[in-house]
Amino acid sequence: MAHLILVGTLALVFLVATVRPINMGLLAFAAAFLAGVLLLGLPAREVLAGFPGDLVVVLVGVTFLFAIAERNGAIEWVVTGLARMLGHRAVAMPWVIFIASAVLTSFGALGPAAVAIVAPVALRFAVQHRISALMMGLMTIHGAQAGAFSPTSVYGGITNGVIAKAGITPDPVMLFTASLFFNLTIAVLVFLVFGGLRLLRDAPEKPQAPEPVAPELARERLFTLLTLGAMAVAAVGFRVDIGVASMVAAALLAILAPRSQKGAVDRVAWSTVLLIAGVVTYVALLQRVGTVDAAGDLIAGMGSPLIAALLLCYLGGVVSAFASSTALLGIVVPLAVPFLGQGGVSTMGAVAAIAISTTIVDTSPFSTNGALVVANAPEADRDRLVRQLLGYSALITLLGPLVAWAVFVLPG
Repeated sequence: MAHLILVGTLALVFLVATVRPINMGLLAFAAAFLAGVLLLGLPAREVLAGFPGDLVVVLVGVTFLFAIAERNGAIEWVVTGLARMLGHRAVAMPWVIFIASAVLTSFGALGPAAVAIVAPVALRFAVQHRISALMMGLMTIHGAQAGAFSPTSVYGGITNGVIAKAGITPDPVMLFTASLFFNLTIAVLVFLVFGGLRLLRDAPEKPQAPEPVAPELARERLFTLLTLGAMAVAAVGFRVDIGVASMVAAALLAILAPRSQKGAVDRVAWSTVLLIAGVVTYVALLQRVGTVDAAGDLIAGMGSPLIAALLLCYLGGVVSAFASSTALLGIVVPLAVPFLGQGGVSTMGAVAAIAISTTIVDTSPFSTNGALVVANAPEADRDRLVRQLLGYSALITLLGPLVAWAVFVLPG
């Protein structure tokens, strides 16, 4: 009964935040403490244990860092350079973004690290060339997911390791290609639906002469680009946590570029931080008290392997939209192990479907990847982008697991 009340309370939070102009994160924090203390009898500190401190550090560090880079024009330099390389044809940029994100994750970068590096350039390019911010954000995230299950990636290592421990021989190449082509297909649809056809018809833009830059500002731009490069190397090459890397880089840059850092803290997406931290804290409470495990055990105990695989795909997708995909992979994939050896269900097909379902919903603004896209959008566009990502994520959560199941599990 408590599990149903907790899920119903979360639904109520979404409903109230939809009909009233109240930050959903604030409501979620209040609901978490009321439900945790009054319903479950937990001390407040245990409820607060689910606070996503690592996610907050990522959001604050990355947005502060790139606010400095935007103020001194370093991001604009990068965007202008890319436009020149592409012959000033904006149509190629969404695919450059997709490929860049995919390459980063396929070589071992965590999804949030890849998105943190690529999203600021993608969103800035969208503003300058009148491209849908939603499309550029989605191309960034789906690109990161396209490479996320390579044999050298974190997600791939987790998933293959889990099934190997269960005595099942993994197929890393199949898992990687399944995720790659599934996300590539989604990216093609995103490109066509959200403005790609218009870009195909547009003629190349005329290059504009660069504006003169004061020597001091030029030095700060150079320091900024070097610092961003160092952060990327640390995060991708040495697996340094992207939140830690961004905070250290931001502090260093604030010292090296004192003019550019003024006012940057005001441009941190504080309302987005509150929104995401509150919802994630509430969902962490659901995980902490066993609501997610109870749902998983109920599904895994069903008699039909095909239906159980489908429901596990949906469980991974729905919960991952509000929680860590990395953690969910370690929870949901093992639930499928008892029926993977049964007839009528492809072992790697079921694993691939669950893995894809659990990660394609990282477009949600409550996930780290979606939150980074929102945080790097212009402040005036953030509320609209949150609504757009919510709508898109609801659609992908509804259809994605079903399609993944039909493609990889149903053929048997």
